[in-house]
Amino acid sequence: MFKNKSLIIGMSLLVLVASFVFVDNTVKGQEKLVLATTTSTENSGLLDELIPPFEEKFDIRVDVVSVGTGKAISLAENGDADIILVHAKDAEKQFVEEGYGVNRRDVMYNDFVILGPPADPANIKGMKKAKKAFQEIADTESTFVSRGDDSGTNKKELSIWSSANVEPAGKWYIETGQGMGASLNVANEKEAYILADRGTYLAYSSDLDIEILVEGDPELFNPYGIIPVNPAYHSHVNYQMAMAFVGYITSQQGQKIINEYTAYGKVLFHPSAITSENLK
Repeated sequence: MFKNKSLIIGMSLLVLVASFVFVDNTVKGQEKLVLATTTSTENSGLLDELIPPFEEKFDIRVDVVSVGTGKAISLAENGDADIILVHAKDAEKQFVEEGYGVNRRDVMYNDFVILGPPADPANIKGMKKAKKAFQEIADTESTFVSRGDDSGTNKKELSIWSSANVEPAGKWYIETGQGMGASLNVANEKEAYILADRGTYLAYSSDLDIEILVEGDPELFNPYGIIPVNPAYHSHVNYQMAMAFVGYITSQQGQKIINEYTAYGKVLFHPSAITSENLK
């Protein structure tokens, strides 16, 4: 009797192990697409709405790697991503010109805002020009927090400093080397100024005392582009599915999801592959 019981238990364990192996192999065998994108895109919550319909349609798993734009491009150059969704047009152009990426498409846009403490020691609230605000921050040596991480946001910040003819340095200028969310928290703690994308600010705004002081300058425009990795450089990349994702995200379906996505009572992104007026 005990022998039979042991045999039954042994067989049950064998079936259980086999089931785990089957499930594991099914997961491992599922086709996947590695998307390297920005922390601002991930923090906004948009990808949680945008990716699942694509995964379901193509029976594929999209693995999102959320980093700064510079890091996302570096991953793609090394063949560690199949496709990138980033926001630094000059860097994107260079990525394509050097042959690492192909078939870049415009996807969407939002904007950057300059945040600061309500006390506003640099007196920039309501200014229409970002570079003028940056000049005042530098002249008063008011604390400014920079991501300092080669992200799209960091690249935009540095371009504004350049247009303002300012080389930021000194105790007032703090580089975190971290993502947007973490940098916002540092700026809040230090009652400092910071450049942020509107979407991430809104995602964190309930926990922040710093507020929008400057917005609306065309220089703060923030376009996003999507670029598959060139299979001629890295033959292992999933180029077919990368192009399928490009087709999806720039299609009526993908652009409509972007157009209708709201969070914190605000529209965070605007479609640019298809204008809002042409979306059904």
